[in-house]
Amino acid sequence: MADPARARKLAKRIAQIVASGLEHQVKDPRLAKVTITDAKVTGDLRDATVYYTVLGDKLNTEPDLQGVAAALESAKGVLRTLVGQQTGVRFTPTLAFITDTVPNDARRMEELLAKARESDAEVARLASGAEPAGELDPYRAPREDAEDDEDEDEDTEVHDTAESKRG
Repeated sequence: MADPARARKLAKRIAQIVASGLEHQVKDPRLAKVTITDAKVTGDLRDATVYYTVLGDKLNTEPDLQGVAAALESAKGVLRTLVGQQTGVRFTPTLAFITDTVPNDARRMEELLAKARESDAEVARLASGAEPAGELDPYRAPREDAEDDEDEDEDTEVHDTAESKRG
């Protein structure tokens, strides 16, 4: 088991090498819009997982993910050779490419937050001119009731003290 710090450094270096290799070495046009976002290496430094995203162009909003996956699979050998040459590790890790879902998840969260802001604004707009259905404070007793209660309390106190003196 390798040091976790060494695995992180190697993963970062692999991401840089693969990104540079896609830009300069691999001549596949399907990989023109690919961005390497992250890489992870197993604890034994034998396997590397490389995460990527594909940027869509203005005309075609949905990129060809299957074509990009096939192009990365065909370029895997060239990229692994580059990783082996530039890292200097004893065993060159195998490469696995996985589509990074973080940008899509972030976009979806932004859409949900925008909907929540719109509904909050609608509720605030409706509440700005609204008035309570009943009294302003339905839990507060009216002022006259409070005075009557005080009179009743005084009468019961006098009655209670008279009974206590008799007994």
